[in-house]
Amino acid sequence: GRYAYKYINALGEPKFEYAWKLVPTDKTPAGKRDDISLREKEQAIQKDLNDGIDTVGKKMTVCQLYAKKNSHRKNIKRNTEKGRKYLMDILKKDSLGARSIDTVKQSDAKEWCIRMNENGYAYKTINNFKRSLKASFYVAIQDDCIRKNPFDFKLSDVLEDDTEPKIALTPEQEADLLSFMESDKVYEKYRDEIIILLETGLRVS
Repeated sequence: GRYAYKYINALGEPKFEYAWKLVPTDKTPAGKRDDISLREKEQAIQKDLNDGIDTVGKKMTVCQLYAKKNSHRKNIKRNTEKGRKYLMDILKKDSLGARSIDTVKQSDAKEWCIRMNENGYAYKTINNFKRSLKASFYVAIQDDCIRKNPFDFKLSDVLEDDTEPKIALTPEQEADLLSFMESDKVYEKYRDEIIILLETGLRVS
């Protein structure tokens, strides 16, 4: 009793789309899930095909997209690998991870950030997660799977940045530190390195 629409996707494969309504004014049969009409689905499919959107690729999940983006760069450090796994585990536990990428709107991305905040994740951590997902959806745009990036927004527009600013040493404190190192048998050998760190802002690593 359903209506069916057959089309050829970007890979040349025959595909079918189904609906209980032919046009928007039709009523959904009793006991069936309400959905848009077949003509509306047909219109959206044709728009995707005309714009070169991959009608198959856009149905991959957020988890699949994140894995695909990560597969493009294998030569990474151990900490980066652990960070990727950490975010993947979070996505798998959250409803966003199972969503097809074409259904994720900017409001969904913002709600995800709010959920992360409610679950106790720090502002900077959420911002790092958001940056990784923004890069993933950018890959989907380049591959013609979607048109817009739902993670293209400022996190500060959604959450308050409660990160405590780091306080630098005052010139007097720097002078005291270096003076102490000059006269200490243990730390005097590190004085040159400390001067480099203080004057350049380089990280120890």
